[in-house]
Amino acid sequence: MSAAETNEPARPPVVVVTGPTSAGKTRLAIALARQFDGEIVNADSMQIYRGMDIGTSKPTAEEQAQAPHHLVDLVDPDISYSAGRYARDARAAAACVHGRGRLVVLAGGTGLYIRAFLEGLVGTGGADPELRAELEREHDRAVAAGDPLLLHARLAARDPESARTIHPKDLKRIVRALELAERGGAPASAQRRAHGFQERPYRVLHLALDPGRETLGERIDAHCRRMLDAGLLQEVRGLLERGYGFGLRPMQSIGYRHMQAVVAGTETLAGALETMRRDTRRYARRQRTWLRGVPEANWVKPEPRAAIEAEVEKFLSTGEVNPGS
Repeated sequence: MSAAETNEPARPPVVVVTGPTSAGKTRLAIALARQFDGEIVNADSMQIYRGMDIGTSKPTAEEQAQAPHHLVDLVDPDISYSAGRYARDARAAAACVHGRGRLVVLAGGTGLYIRAFLEGLVGTGGADPELRAELEREHDRAVAAGDPLLLHARLAARDPESARTIHPKDLKRIVRALELAERGGAPASAQRRAHGFQERPYRVLHLALDPGRETLGERIDAHCRRMLDAGLLQEVRGLLERGYGFGLRPMQSIGYRHMQAVVAGTETLAGALETMRRDTRRYARRQRTWLRGVPEANWVKPEPRAAIEAEVEKFLSTGEVNPGS
């Protein structure tokens, strides 16, 4: 039944291009934007930061010139940026793109950002900087006392369901879950179930790239090498010289934290490269695991591109999508 038949306004289309790191998202997103008169809205939580280009695999100036990009180089690394703010910024950008009669291609690998844009967030209000800072200080004190898993243990006692889904070392998500519980009065898992993430303002084709486990591993290894060759260490030193210390959350991300030991002289570049490859592979596995829980995700090979383009064409012309697989 059409939107006109139900007296509902037509929802504008969005094509999501996501998948694990090094799967080929940037190349495909640009190709689809060019093919279908689209503009790209970034959904990578690290590419919003200015000056963090190599380690975030940010689209180059040449790539960005091939199709309009939004929410790239948005804030400095010392500015706090949340999923809630991202949802507002990304939806505002999407409204402008749709207002020009063009297609939104949402491209990136940050699952929380994609979900926030497509479905909304738990409605407990904005972040509480004071509470978050206190929880982070408590974590620092616990680490100094030899108990780095203190906050995760507290979360397990208060919200076992959330604790089972959050890695004990994922401080950002642990703090967010505790913050939700403190502000909302109920466990984060219960608040999420009540919310249901049913806010769906867009028609969505959700493409998840899967080059295959072995191929992906090879791509990750090669990509890490290219980042070093492109000057990742020099980029990190430049950020430090501008006053962006390793205590900042973005500076603790993959690549940047691995260069910290090299800068400090406690690790060789070769050793940092191997650790970065290992951690990137682990991160890619977590991304794949998250995506496996998205029922709407359509897993596709990056090539041949013609098959993907045919799927997008069908979606735009009929609104139909293949079931997630």
